[in-house]
Amino acid sequence: MKNKNTRTTYTRKTKKKSTVFTAKFFGNLILVFFFFVVVSIAYHYRSSFARYLGFKSQYTNENTDVFSEARNLKVLEKNDGKVVGIDVSEYQGEIRWSYVDTIEDKYPLRYVLIRATVGRDRLDRQFKRNWLGAKENKMIRGAYHYYRPNENSLEQAELFIKTVTLKKGDLPPVLDIEKLPKEQSIERLKVGLKRWLKAVEKHYGVRPIIYSGEKYYDDFLKEEFSDYLFWIANYNFYREEIQDDWLFWQFTEKAKVPGIDCKVDVNIYNGDLQQLEYITVE
Repeated sequence: MKNKNTRTTYTRKTKKKSTVFTAKFFGNLILVFFFFVVVSIAYHYRSSFARYLGFKSQYTNENTDVFSEARNLKVLEKNDGKVVGIDVSEYQGEIRWSYVDTIEDKYPLRYVLIRATVGRDRLDRQFKRNWLGAKENKMIRGAYHYYRPNENSLEQAELFIKTVTLKKGDLPPVLDIEKLPKEQSIERLKVGLKRWLKAVEKHYGVRPIIYSGEKYYDDFLKEEFSDYLFWIANYNFYREEIQDDWLFWQFTEKAKVPGIDCKVDVNIYNGDLQQLEYITVE
């Protein structure tokens, strides 16, 4: 007697094999795609990798990120002629300022942006030391405030004003906004940011700069704060040149700088040294 289920069982087995084959095929296709992506990136950064490995070979015991370092070199090469600087806070510990001179043994560090205050009630523990150290090291210096969205904006401005004394040759004050509010709307956040900016501008007589990530800038700040100059953070590997409408570009948070024991942010100013000096406080 014939088994009525034979055809059905055979069909099911065929379908199962076909599904497994399809899954393996697409899995292998994805692996091949990623392989070519990695090879393409490696080829694109080949000169930077070679220079990095040659320059760093004496530091074989260091815990380094080869890809990040190679990308940093590529960005610096592509923006040659623009001014390079760093930004620091208490997270960099005690900086030996007399050693802070170049990055990758080639590109001079001309300026530093230093965190001064956080919210309405906290001073950066290393601000005073960094503020004096940068001046003694003959670097153009600037101070920034880390803005907390859910705290009073005028109290935050008052704390910054009490903490930071700008002198001739210093950069304009900077407002660092990175977080979205939890207890207020975006519109109320923008009102608070404007109050901080106006209070600080009135005190120092110079318009502040705004720092933020590129997405935050595009989504919330670009249109309503178009009268201000921006310092933008973007670490994406495909971004290799500063945008025309950015004043500063923070292109990495993983750079090694002499005199600083941990990784540090590096920035590119959208101009030469003379242009940078032009925007400083008079």
